[in-house]
Amino acid sequence: MRTTTKALMVLLTLSTAACTRPDRFGDEADGSGVSAGPVAAAPAPLSGANDPASPEFFAQTIGDRVLFAVDSSTLTDAGKATLDGQATWLSTNSDYLAIIEGHADEQGTREYNLALGARRANAVREYLVSKGVPSTRMRTISYGKERPIELCADEACYSKNRRAVTIISSGGLS
Repeated sequence: MRTTTKALMVLLTLSTAACTRPDRFGDEADGSGVSAGPVAAAPAPLSGANDPASPEFFAQTIGDRVLFAVDSSTLTDAGKATLDGQATWLSTNSDYLAIIEGHADEQGTREYNLALGARRANAVREYLVSKGVPSTRMRTISYGKERPIELCADEACYSKNRRAVTIISSGGLS
């Protein structure tokens, strides 16, 4: 019984494997059964995160956010490196505008965090202007502690919420 079961499993595996190779019979379009060789696929058009001129590429590859220390709007070296990439991308893709959102962690009053978020967004904007991005292509807004990305009373969450996020827009700034 065991031998029969093993034999059936081997047979099933081999027959399934034979069906998974679509070119196993060659290119039979002319009926000869002789393959003309591999056909080069047309290159896929760039889109989304694969397109270096897309907002998705900006967010995922360049980086759309910089983080800050507690009660600070001073840019870190890592933040400056991200902003250097943003400035290059914005200079290359002049059809886009940037909205810079300032955020704070949940500690402190609403008013204090709105002001801190505004300082963080302005620090990013001023850095981008210093790198050649026209100020007319950017707008800042502060959300303070109103839009956290992590909710918990822990430093790991707080550190992710102390940020400035650059949102790419194709419309006019109002």
